[in-house]
Amino acid sequence: MFVDQVKINVKAGNGGNGMVAFRREKYVPNGGPAGGDGGRGGNVIFKVDSGMNTLMDFRYHRKFKAKNGGNGANKSMTGRSADDLVIPVPEGTTVTNTETGAVVGDLVKPDQELIVAKAGRGGRGNIHFASPTNPAPEIAENGEPGQEISLSLELKVLADVGLVGFPSAGKSTLLSVITSAKPKIAGYHFTTLVPNLGMVRLDDGRDFAVADLPGLVEGASNGVGLGFQFLRHVERTRVILHLVDMSGVEGRDPFEDYLAINKELAQYDERILDRPQIIVATKMDLPDSKENLEAFKKSLDEHATDQAKIPEIFPISSVTHTGLTELIRKTADLLDTTKLSDMEKPQDTAKEYEYKPADSSDFHIEYDKEYESWVISGDKIERLFKMTDTEHDQSMLRFARQMHGMGIDDALRKAGAKDGDTVTILDFSFTYVE
Repeated sequence: MFVDQVKINVKAGNGGNGMVAFRREKYVPNGGPAGGDGGRGGNVIFKVDSGMNTLMDFRYHRKFKAKNGGNGANKSMTGRSADDLVIPVPEGTTVTNTETGAVVGDLVKPDQELIVAKAGRGGRGNIHFASPTNPAPEIAENGEPGQEISLSLELKVLADVGLVGFPSAGKSTLLSVITSAKPKIAGYHFTTLVPNLGMVRLDDGRDFAVADLPGLVEGASNGVGLGFQFLRHVERTRVILHLVDMSGVEGRDPFEDYLAINKELAQYDERILDRPQIIVATKMDLPDSKENLEAFKKSLDEHATDQAKIPEIFPISSVTHTGLTELIRKTADLLDTTKLSDMEKPQDTAKEYEYKPADSSDFHIEYDKEYESWVISGDKIERLFKMTDTEHDQSMLRFARQMHGMGIDDALRKAGAKDGDTVTILDFSFTYVE
């Protein structure tokens, strides 16, 4: 089954907890702190797999979680770092942050990698907190939480040439003749329900990929028919072969069909019409095709505002193979001189994506009337709390100093907090003292 859009959730591994420990060797008279650091958690990495051509693997597996790092140990031993979670994706996958709508990355090269969720670092053991005034600290950090993010994956077929046209215009038949692809072909509309890919190889050694896109209809850009959900696959093509049925067996006007398809492409993305386009007059083996082609050319000339911009017309018959060699050669020549504009190139993204939540402020304070408690929330303060070892008093005192340094004490006072009020951070509550 062809799947080209999915939503998934990924969670990087948490760092391991640091340890509070002390040296107790026989010949070490002063001992000292010896708690090791926690190990790093595992990152979540997308890696392009050239053997994949659909997002089907994500349809029933939507949650991915990397492993956490190991905890620190005594004798200053560091916990084991977790392995990264590598998730294969097909070429042409665009990754978007569902929460913010920002594009995380465009994966279009073989074996390209992108870190989409960064692992938490390991918490520091008490060896890092020793000082002349506190030579035996009972302070250690918990591991930093790994990033958690909701992502939208959208596959845009990577093809050099896109075949567009009304249903039953002959796209699948043409693809089956010029490539080794075997798309479904039948005498009714919407035979093609998913994009089909094929490779064309010329005698001179050149080759290019062709995508047969499901038939567009008038109103496709507004969701009519199948075209809307597959129009995105035209975005990556460099040359468009616009197939127009010249037989007239269904009573349609070929020129009106041509205008309707171009209108849908323009409404989806005006830049698509700036790309080289070849008009492929199909089914020329049928009786009325020649007369209809002449009428089509006349209408094209009459409506053209610039004669130099009129696309070249290639009459073909996929049944008798008439005109196919010339069409393929012309298409290859156009590809040799055509590159996607800078705006249409895949976005340059860093190997590592820096995820920032929609609400990335340090802290918020609000009063919960139901529980009669001041609630402190915010990405930074919650992360600091999660990294605090609440089992040791010195760690809690350190967290209190961090809160004071962030200005939370003053903010609570200004908000109206009084001595003895309850203050809550996540699932932890304490009493506010002036």
